[in-house]
Amino acid sequence: MIVERSMHPSWLSNAFLLADEPGGTAVFVDSGAPLEPLLAAVEREGVTPTHLLVTHGHADHVAGNDELVERYGLEVTSTAVETGALRIEALATPGHSDDGVSFVVGDACFSGDTLFRDAVGGGPADEMRRSVMDVLMKLPPETRVFPGHTDETTIGREWEENPFVRFWRGVDGEDGRACTVQGDAATIAVWSPDYDGTGKALGVLSSRLVPEEVPFERDGRLQRPRDPLRALRHVDP
Repeated sequence: MIVERSMHPSWLSNAFLLADEPGGTAVFVDSGAPLEPLLAAVEREGVTPTHLLVTHGHADHVAGNDELVERYGLEVTSTAVETGALRIEALATPGHSDDGVSFVVGDACFSGDTLFRDAVGGGPADEMRRSVMDVLMKLPPETRVFPGHTDETTIGREWEENPFVRFWRGVDGEDGRACTVQGDAATIAVWSPDYDGTGKALGVLSSRLVPEEVPFERDGRLQRPRDPLRALRHVDP
């Protein structure tokens, strides 16, 4: 199996070419990165693209869809695909977006914005936890993870080292640092570095009888989530 990656210099979003073998059949996974390296790989490997797989519909992952469809006449899908020797399973992984999907083929998982190296996607925390823990962490530990942004990882590495996974497993306790959320006292439950050099955190409001997990925004100001009970967002250290 052949996997080629391209990454956008600003968005840090990945697009992939996945092929069964040289001279065989290929699919693209997302398109929000410079397409030239992937187009060159198509020519170099002599493969025939048939589908464009979309992990979710955010602009930084679909920016090149029209160009790829016009060039190759691809079928665009977020469902399971069988083409050539590729048997690709689509796993529903909502949270970062309602339409979130992760694709699994062989020992590879294209996780979109659900799972990153050392972090998870932003979204309602209960949905993110289910998608990460009940879906992706059930894959074999040797599974290679090709996320929607930056570096490759494996399920086994994230099981052992990802701060959110460790917190949800009960291995690590709350971070415990104090913060405020729109004037309300809160505590950081989990902190991790994020793919863009900032960070991502899960916070718990301490002034509520029923704790609310709230998002941290990249500029340091905290906003309430669309689901007021649970959410994940970016935060500066």
